[in-house]
Amino acid sequence: MDRGTVGSAQSGRLLVEVREEGPSAVVTPAGELDHHTAELLREPLEDCLAKGFNRLVVDCSRLEFCDSTGLNVLLGARLKAEAAGGGVHLVAMQPVVARVFEITGAEAVFTLHDTLEAALADESD
Repeated sequence: MDRGTVGSAQSGRLLVEVREEGPSAVVTPAGELDHHTAELLREPLEDCLAKGFNRLVVDCSRLEFCDSTGLNVLLGARLKAEAAGGGVHLVAMQPVVARVFEITGAEAVFTLHDTLEAALADESD
């Protein structure tokens, strides 16, 4: 599998790493995703889509917090990925982050996986 690093972005509260895994772009946000840091995730997601990756795997294992602004970034990426024939897969959400998705019903519109390996093996899109 191709494991080239695509890039990263960082602020004091959020670090976002991006790498290629075969046909998927794996985006790993670490820290707090909120109104102040949302652009640090939005830009890499949009860059991946612009480069032709319509299958985005967001590894949430290091995401400590997500508010409605962060949720909207992920929902926007999902719409764009699906319009291109792909999708957004969310991996290993921490309970505090999963709760936001549960309360809002957003968990129903994403493909959720317990592990990165499971997300990369899923060929549903």
